[in-house]
Amino acid sequence: MKLYIKLLTLLTISIFFSCEDVIDVELQKAPERLVIEASLDWEKGTTGNNQTIKLSTSSAYFAEDQNTPVTNAAVKVTNTNSSEEFIFASQNNGSYTTTTFNPIVGNTYDLEVIYNSETYIATETLQPVTDITRVEQSTEKGFDDEILEVSVYFNDPEDEKNFYLFRFKEDGDLFFELEDGDDEFINGNEVDWWYEKDEEDNQGEFTSGDRVELEMYGISEAYHNYIRTLIEQSEGVGLFGSTPVALKGNCLNQTNADNYAYGYFRLTQVVKTNYTFE
Repeated sequence: MKLYIKLLTLLTISIFFSCEDVIDVELQKAPERLVIEASLDWEKGTTGNNQTIKLSTSSAYFAEDQNTPVTNAAVKVTNTNSSEEFIFASQNNGSYTTTTFNPIVGNTYDLEVIYNSETYIATETLQPVTDITRVEQSTEKGFDDEILEVSVYFNDPEDEKNFYLFRFKEDGDLFFELEDGDDEFINGNEVDWWYEKDEEDNQGEFTSGDRVELEMYGISEAYHNYIRTLIEQSEGVGLFGSTPVALKGNCLNQTNADNYAYGYFRLTQVVKTNYTFE
């Protein structure tokens, strides 16, 4: 009986492995597109002259080489109020830089990128940002009243529509967290914008001695709508989550509309600070 069971087991294993076939799944391939990372951020207290725009091409999700810089484009930004032009020079690694940019709040700027004989155009207005008045810690404002959160305080300007982007990053973390906001229900008031680590994403909660970098950007309504969708998609598809789709920015191909670019041209003013938990 034991011998019979052993033979039956060996026969079953043999049949199982002999039926195992390799299945090649043909994945859909999207066309290669230009990716434009053009975030011209003017930090308060600086001249804002040094700016960088990054260009690359999209690649397949499972591609071995994800680094696909574009080095042979022509990049220019023009202040449409003054007609002042700023040429961004290629650094031969996908970065295009200038040291002469002149940021003026409220002025409108055009971005022009010429690549593979096609011209991409985007337009944005430089948005102001209010000052951060103070930063505090507490355990009273977050979802969990037993763990620490950090609060950024600022006064929202009256009689105007404001949109914000917040960036939080703890020392030692590989990635930063982004949150967007507007003043629909807080216009003209002191605002307390708090941030708490999300335990559901396996983030360690804040503890004494942790240092977090805080950045607050003043952004346009159009960019707010774009970044909100991007943040929602980055959080994954859940019961109430949005289904990920190809997200188009404001960089339009004037030569061939079907060959649109990924990315966005934004112009913001930003305030930065940091906080160490007690």
